[in-house]
This record gives sequence, structure tokens and C-alpha cells, in this order.
Amino acid sequence: MPTFEYKARDPKGEQINGTLVAESYAAAARMLDERTLLPVEVNEQKAAGKALFSGGSRKVSASKVGMFYEQLADLLKAGVPALRALNVLSKQSSNAALSRVVREVHEDVSGGETLSGAMDKHPTVFQHLHVSMIRAGEKGGFLEDVLHRLSDFVSRQDELRNKFIGSMIYPCVLLGGALSAVTLLMVLVVPRIRQLLEGQDLPIPSLIVFAISDAISRHYATIGGVALILFLGIYGFMRSKAGRELWAFLQLRAWGVGKIYTMVALCRFCRIFGTMLRNGIPILHALRISKDSAGNKILAEAIDKAAESVGAGEPLTAPLLKSKVFPPAMLDMIAVAEESNTLEKVLIDIADTQEARTGRQLDLFVRMLEPILLLMMGLMVLFIAVALLLPILNMATSGLK
Repeated sequence: MPTFEYKARDPKGEQINGTLVAESYAAAARMLDERTLLPVEVNEQKAAGKALFSGGSRKVSASKVGMFYEQLADLLKAGVPALRALNVLSKQSSNAALSRVVREVHEDVSGGETLSGAMDKHPTVFQHLHVSMIRAGEKGGFLEDVLHRLSDFVSRQDELRNKFIGSMIYPCVLLGGALSAVTLLMVLVVPRIRQLLEGQDLPIPSLIVFAISDAISRHYATIGGVALILFLGIYGFMRSKAGRELWAFLQLRAWGVGKIYTMVALCRFCRIFGTMLRNGIPILHALRISKDSAGNKILAEAIDKAAESVGAGEPLTAPLLKSKVFPPAMLDMIAVAEESNTLEKVLIDIADTQEARTGRQLDLFVRMLEPILLLMMGLMVLFIAVALLLPILNMATSGLK
């Protein structure tokens, strides 16, 4: 439903500004009348910009969402009512998109909606997992604690994501520089040298380099079109069921990054699962909520099977072991924690320890990636140089003879 901005007068004559969600202008005016407000001006808000391909509203950064959770938790802990806290945060937010969303959440809550239900209407800002935890906190009476832990969780994930992106900047610059240098050689240098070698018997490396140069120089439009078609085809396939299953498999098994991604996903699951158990949520309910936190379909299915086994009275570790995704050492710790009734503490300890270890593995992977890219760039330039020098050396040798 559309969102309307309004200016109205209360029974004392004071002006009140705000927003509300209604089906039409008439419905908005009726809602103001029910609040004993005299509408002065009512305007529909313009829709937010659309995201590329998805068509959904633009997302708010994870750091802004985490800060919102923390501020809301602090206000609720200080005894501020939820409606007033949401109203304050909607005015203080430095992000226009988040401010608009919080205003809409405030309107829904003031209309009788629960906080989790109002947040669930904005999946691009509040993830389904976060909404599920907030819903559990509302029912269990520990909403402030859940919001604090969500803020910490979002901050940790955002820090890890930023660390990975920052670590990949230099390798990407190297790769871009290598491709640019090779393209310039193929377009500017190779054609001129080829003119000097007309009528010569060329070796295979030279023929390969000249063929690539011709393709780039003369058929760049065709190459671009084929690349675009391939991109659209791969993009469409990845959005299909088979494509999503393949992508989930590659996330866990890809060389180099597969192991790192798996550990990041498992750490995220352990932290969320442990946090929910610590807050008194039953293990079966916590498993079904936290399975989506892994962010991978294969892991989510393994956790879902574990929930079914737990519901049947079996231990948690047996179905997780069959999935062959969870490391044996982690499962041993979980098994001991189950027996000693310290599962929530051990899960969070596992997340802390493995996150630090995964950070070191990520640093090592990036350090290995840099010399590999440099070596690849050197080999490409060397191959081109050899391909150009071989016929020239052959011409010189023939002249001496």
C-alpha cells in the first residue's frame, strides 16, 4: 500500500506532521479523522528507487541496520515505549531510506501490528532471520536482549564482509591491470609487428597471438554480444532451481574460497543458534529459525534434517555428521555440550574461535592470490613476447644463412 505524508491540526490547533500507510487518499483522511486530527495537506510519497534486476526497493547497509537495532534496544531498555522509540529513530536516522522504512514500521505498530510483523513487510531492510528472532523475543519477553545481540551479530558480519572486500581490492586491481595491458598489446602492438611478418612461415604461438589480435580488433562487437548473451544466460540459469542448487554446491566446494565460505556460514549459524538458546527459545524452534542464517541451501537442508531428528528424540550431531559439511571437531564439541547441557555457551565459543581462525585463512588466501595473479600476468606477457620474437629470430637466422 502507498505511504502518505500529512500535515494536520490536533484539537488544540497545533500542527502535526507525519506519515501513514493507507489504500487511498480517502482512507488516509479517514484514518486522520479517527485520530481526531484535521487534515491540512496529504501527499503520497514517491516510491523508492528500484534495485537492478530484482526490481525491489534499495537496500539499507548492514551497518545502518545494526545501529538501528542497538539504538532501539537502548531506548526500550531505558523504559521508552516502542511507538515513541520508533518515532524518535525515524527522525534521527541519517539514512533517508531507513528513515522512511522506520516511519512505516511506526505507522503499522501504531495501527495494532506487532513490531516483527511490521518489520516483515520490509524484507530488503530487515532479513527474515532477524524478524524471526525479534518475533521470538516479543513472545518471550526478552526483546531488548535480542535487539542487542542482533546488533552485535550484524556488526560482526559487516566487519567480516568489509574485510573480505578490502582484501580483494588489490588482487582485482592486479587482474584488471593485466587484462588492460594484454588488450593494449593485442590492439596496438601486435598488428604493427604482423605487417612486418607478411609472407613468413609463422610458428604456432605466433598464429595464436595473431588470431586473438584479429578477433579483438575486428570482431569486438561480436565478442561483446556473445559475452552479453553468455552473461544473461548464466544469470537466468542461476535464478532457476538447478542453478541455485549448483551455486550452493560451488559455494561449499569451490577451490580456495569454498572452505572459507563454509566456515563463515557455520560460524553464523552457531552464533545465531547459540544466541536463541541462551534467550530461552526451545532447541527445535531455534533450529528451524536459525537454519536460514547459514545462507546456503545445502546447509539449510542439513540443519532442517537435524531439526526433524531432534523432534524425534535423537541427538543433534548424528544428522549433521551425515551431511559431511560440518567439521568433525565442531561436531565433537557440540556432542559434548549436549551431554553437559552447555550447548548455548559452546556454540557461541565455537563461533568466536572459528571466526578468528577463518579470518587468518582469508588473509593467507589473499596473500597467495597476489603472487598467483602476478605470475599469470607475467606468463601472458611472456607468451606474447615469445610469439612475436620467434618469427623475427627466424628471419634473422635465414638472413645470416
